[in-house]
Amino acid sequence: MANNPDITRYFEVAKKLTLEAGKWIANVDEKDKVVQNKVTEQDLVTNFDHKIEEFLIDNLASEFPDHKFIAEEQVAHTNVKPELTDAPTWLIDPIDGTVNFVHSFPQFCISVGLAICKEIVIGIVYNPTNCELYTAVKNGGAFLNDKPIHVSNATELKKSMVIFEMDFKTFEHTDIAVGRIVAMLQTAQATRDVGSAALALAYVASGIVDCYQIDGLQPWDVAAGVLIVLEAGGTLLDSKGGPYNLMKPNTVAASTCQLACEVSKLIVDTDLKTQRKRLQRT
Repeated sequence: MANNPDITRYFEVAKKLTLEAGKWIANVDEKDKVVQNKVTEQDLVTNFDHKIEEFLIDNLASEFPDHKFIAEEQVAHTNVKPELTDAPTWLIDPIDGTVNFVHSFPQFCISVGLAICKEIVIGIVYNPTNCELYTAVKNGGAFLNDKPIHVSNATELKKSMVIFEMDFKTFEHTDIAVGRIVAMLQTAQATRDVGSAALALAYVASGIVDCYQIDGLQPWDVAAGVLIVLEAGGTLLDSKGGPYNLMKPNTVAASTCQLACEVSKLIVDTDLKTQRKRLQRT
């Protein structure tokens, strides 16, 4: 794919548009941010989310009129998530980490992925506050600002730094979430919370952290980042240890298969233990 002239053109156009859109939010004045709630006070959208998404879709559609789109604010507006087909499809999160952006916490990014035949072939993650551009084209390696990156060689959770994010709304029973938090804090060498899935995946790819685990995301959150992880030599699993499902991304992204399997086993074992305790109380 890396030497495919069509893929190369798709990548260059998308990268140029992403960098251009990034200029709007690199040093935005607070007074220019218009913030609204989607469903809850923790689920925010800004005028820049809409502006960037419209800019990317309009320009990509103009260049590639036969391509399709699955984009966060578009789905939020229609309340319908399109099916991922074999057609070239751009998966776009205009600002991944909107709450961070609202508070000027510099961990947010533009995330753009392209799937062809349901397989991600292009990944672009751009943090404009510090000019970090993470990119990957399938079978072409992963890069940070055009320099190759690679995952760490961590194989044991007790020696690993993990980005571990927990959204209680994901779980029917909060005790499952609490159990996972306690188990991860007790087992990992260190845990962190970034607030941006795409950046967390990019940090795994670059070896800054060893693993990222989160459930309940959407495909636009992870599409670009998962390719960057894979092209950097990393491993992806479903949180319960099965094959990774882009459209239902319960995510373990890790530097090595050994570490990914240990994390997924920890989740499975912890969930089972929590469920047994719940049954004993009833």
